[in-house]
Amino acid sequence: MPTTRLHLVSADEDHRVSTIELFFDLVFVYAITQITQLMADHLSLTGVGQGVAMLAVLWWCWCSYAWLATTIHVDHGIARLAMFGAMAAMFLVSLTIPEAFADHPGGLFAPALFVVCYALVRLLHLVAYLGAAKHDPGLRRVLLKMFVGLLPSVGLLGVAAFLSGPWQLGLWVVALLVDYLNVYLAGPDGWRLNSPAHFAERFGLIVIIALGESIVAIGIGIGALPMSWLIAGAAVCGLVLAAGMWWTYFDVVARVSEHRLTQATGVERAKLATDSYTFLHLPLIAGIVLVALGLKKAFLYIADTEHHTPGEALHGVPIWTLTGGLALYLITLSALRKRNLGSWNVQRLVLGVLPVAATPLLEHVPAAVLLLIAAALVLGLITFERIRFAEWRRKVHTAHA
Repeated sequence: MPTTRLHLVSADEDHRVSTIELFFDLVFVYAITQITQLMADHLSLTGVGQGVAMLAVLWWCWCSYAWLATTIHVDHGIARLAMFGAMAAMFLVSLTIPEAFADHPGGLFAPALFVVCYALVRLLHLVAYLGAAKHDPGLRRVLLKMFVGLLPSVGLLGVAAFLSGPWQLGLWVVALLVDYLNVYLAGPDGWRLNSPAHFAERFGLIVIIALGESIVAIGIGIGALPMSWLIAGAAVCGLVLAAGMWWTYFDVVARVSEHRLTQATGVERAKLATDSYTFLHLPLIAGIVLVALGLKKAFLYIADTEHHTPGEALHGVPIWTLTGGLALYLITLSALRKRNLGSWNVQRLVLGVLPVAATPLLEHVPAAVLLLIAAALVLGLITFERIRFAEWRRKVHTAHA
């Protein structure tokens, strides 16, 4: 296999995730932590909006390289150097997240630096992809369409760097719509997905990374504060909630999604990959990040007895991020079922709406009890599905053993 130039990967179903891709993900781990902290430092609807918009921008970067790795071996030749270059730029993007919307006094003008480094990450991806597609006119055409959408999007982000308030966030939203709609409306024709198992594994790993942020949020919420039985019990509830979210995705949804992707061919495979993974996994990750933010604040309430009482309730934006994030996660899982199997998962839709509808009441419940309720709801969902759909679940596990 040549190692001195870019090269196309043959349609190999056994192509798996490389170590350089995992290394690349470490930068994204840090970026997710920075996004959670950004929202925690600006705990308002605007702050949460900024965090979600930031996640959508960085998600596009990550997805771009996930698609690239299904076309070329990113751990060989020039592609390896492109990945390292993208990692360096992405790391600078992550470092500037706290100042991406409001520059701190002194030093470089961080909002502009953020946009420049983000543009560099995207351009490196396009250059590497175009090199890989030099013998594939269809792929080159769709990549050039992607480039056409990238230019105005980066331009709008550049203008937004010098604004503030609603106009700044509004321009971010418009920039995202231009970029996302350009790719979506261009359609799946021209995209190549040679290794569906590798592609599905990449997205499974990023879900794990996001869930890991939920675990980290618990530890950050507790910080250096003294342990107590209340904190220990609440920590177990937080871990159970994260484990339940893992279960609801990996037990069946991930298996079915990968199976459908593997069975599809040509344009239909590219369309499934775009819908189920590129687009629908964004609200899935956003839901996890919002839950992590809610957990972080809940544990601050529980652990910081100097400023909060043990029976104090989580209220305002933090509780809505917890219940809203869980709702977004469960509703997206149901949407994945609709896309892959043609029917909604009703119980997950109901459980998604329930905590949001009950949030005004939950604002009067102690933070520790809130975590117990959230964990119990997810465990109840898992138990119900294991009993109600035991035979179908067994068939899915047997088929994908």
